[in-house]
Amino acid sequence: MAQHFSHDLSRPFPLATPTPLSAPIRQSDSASSTHTFLMPASPVKPRRNSSEGYKPKIVTTVGARPACLVNASATYVGNDQIYVFGGFDQYTDEVYNHVLRLNLNSRQWSLVDNYGDIPGVRMGHTANLWKGDKLLVYGGENEHRAYLSDVIIFDLKTAHWTQPDLNGPSPRGRARHSAVIHDDKLYIVGGMTGHDSYVLDDICYLDLNTWTWSRHWKFVPRYDHTSWIWNDRIWVFGGLGEDMERTSEVWWLDLMGNPAFESQMAFGTVQRQPSRYSRPVTQQAGVSTGSSGYAANSSSVHVQRPITVASPPQAPGSITSMKFLSGPELPTQTLGTHFHVYSSGYLLDFVTPASVISSFETSLSALDLDTLRWQKLASGKDLFHPNYRWHYCAMNDDGTHAWLLGCPNEPIVANAGTEEYLLSDVLPIDLTKLGLMGNNLTRESRANQDNSIPSSDANIASRLSGIGADLAKMFDVPPEQDSGTDFIVTAENDDTMDGADDMSPSQEPASPSRPIHVHRLILQARWPHFRRLYNAQMSEFHTKKLHIPEPYHAVRAFLYYLYTDSIAPHPTEGPTIADVTGMLVMSNIYDMPRLRALCVSRLGKELDVKHAAMIWDRANMAGEEWLKKRAANFVLTYFGRVVRTQAFKNLSKRTMIELFEEVDEDGRVVNGEELEAMGVLGGTRMSAKDLRSTSLGAGTDGAEEGEEMDETEDADMDIA
Repeated sequence: MAQHFSHDLSRPFPLATPTPLSAPIRQSDSASSTHTFLMPASPVKPRRNSSEGYKPKIVTTVGARPACLVNASATYVGNDQIYVFGGFDQYTDEVYNHVLRLNLNSRQWSLVDNYGDIPGVRMGHTANLWKGDKLLVYGGENEHRAYLSDVIIFDLKTAHWTQPDLNGPSPRGRARHSAVIHDDKLYIVGGMTGHDSYVLDDICYLDLNTWTWSRHWKFVPRYDHTSWIWNDRIWVFGGLGEDMERTSEVWWLDLMGNPAFESQMAFGTVQRQPSRYSRPVTQQAGVSTGSSGYAANSSSVHVQRPITVASPPQAPGSITSMKFLSGPELPTQTLGTHFHVYSSGYLLDFVTPASVISSFETSLSALDLDTLRWQKLASGKDLFHPNYRWHYCAMNDDGTHAWLLGCPNEPIVANAGTEEYLLSDVLPIDLTKLGLMGNNLTRESRANQDNSIPSSDANIASRLSGIGADLAKMFDVPPEQDSGTDFIVTAENDDTMDGADDMSPSQEPASPSRPIHVHRLILQARWPHFRRLYNAQMSEFHTKKLHIPEPYHAVRAFLYYLYTDSIAPHPTEGPTIADVTGMLVMSNIYDMPRLRALCVSRLGKELDVKHAAMIWDRANMAGEEWLKKRAANFVLTYFGRVVRTQAFKNLSKRTMIELFEEVDEDGRVVNGEELEAMGVLGGTRMSAKDLRSTSLGAGTDGAEEGEEMDETEDADMDIA
């Protein structure tokens, strides 16, 4: 049943302090009783401009701003700092081994004085944050086109370089590979090697406890790709394959249950596998200092191994791949500059502007790794300024913030009067404002959904984990059944809430629902707003009753969350989508950011025709601009279906008008054939010329005979 919320025009939003119990919110026989706390109702939100939303602002940096380096590494290391290492200048071809630091607070670039076993110049390497205070650099290519396979460690606290002694068979030197750290192992996937740009298809790892290399296994041939760990699998997406074309395939390899990946490598236990034949590579003699003044280590120059032509054995884990062919929200990999990063159970694809792509085709899209379905989190025109180009993307460990490093399209005039392209600008993006929870909260919420983990000694078979499974058994059980409940909460009956949006402030509220039996101690521990109210110790303190003027099922789901710390879907016990929409509003009223993040994430993921209108209404009421905009776009795209749902019919007239105002001023109604032609419903897109001829009214043939459409208009509608 669709739910509607009552409103109180006099109540501020959100409520951050306890409501004085001596001043009832609304007067009624039940509400003004001295036997019940009366919580505030959902207030009417002021009408917002439909163009409002989250738009990150570009930050211009100062100091020793580096050139627009190519194939450098940019790593966020915490404390609002990004470290950039290596790379080459695309205009001078000079390769660097400089360490640069960007302080995001002061917006200041600085050249870091570094010591110890300073590595040689390189590009196409990887740099991973390790143990929170070290950069683990692997591989790359030096100025002599020699591919490296060394490992060097930069201590962020002391600015000191060290090079560990490695054991086992060193993998082939490579560049433009990917590297990810998991369970004290540095996994290396793919890359390029050799003077003929041979594409590697292997995977191996370095045990960071014993500094021993594993053998290498056959996986997927890729370079310039991204890899990450999620759900005990190593994933690979994007990049280029052996045909030198960008790919939309996603691959994953199971690590769980394979001794080759789970056991610790011992010193000297792994021997190099003999190959059928190899092609030697000429070694570079001597040590090059380059223009940077830093000498390349001899180990960096001479680590190049003979290139083994024989294929390595297949990886021991299960390997799966999927190719995305078409879809309304599938980002096209062949256009634009893409940055692929992992966050919150999603692969994020930043499609940023380039000379071959318009700003309307840029976007931030996300691949849900549970369902392998793409969704668009934000339009590129709301994120990326068309007059800027972005070259690097860095992300914090929790996956809640990303920073794009780039420069304007036009060169910057330096002090000497010369024009240069510098890494002069930063675009900080708060991903929590786009519906992402962050990696830590995602792991917590997934743990509550894991049916395979015993909940506790008392409830082994429960779907919940930990103490939440035990507490759930005592939720809403009368005290006479030995449940220990000592407090009563009532709400509004769901069927009496219909039309509440149009209720005047003087109109009396609906009758209270049946009681919900709870434990005061749990509410005090888990609900800060209740704790403040209860500690006020008014007359209601002694009656042990509370009335919340919200729909019964939403209130019950909210209280159940306080017991279980979970809003995961479940056939019988978990909250429904309708319940979660009510909990979203309550999380905003009572200032509960964790619950809000869980609700936004689930509603954004499970947005469908049946609930789209309701989700938009509650997101509008709670001030969740990203979710509101996403739901509005869904409603307007599938309007013919959404308008026939009960959730849409339950919207008040005022709410319907606000929803219709989400339409662009130049918007119009289009039929199913046009939607299919534009690719909204899947399939390929029709050119602008064909689309125009089908979209004009009867009796017209599109453009007049002999009239030609503007080429730019046609180009904007085509996707390669």
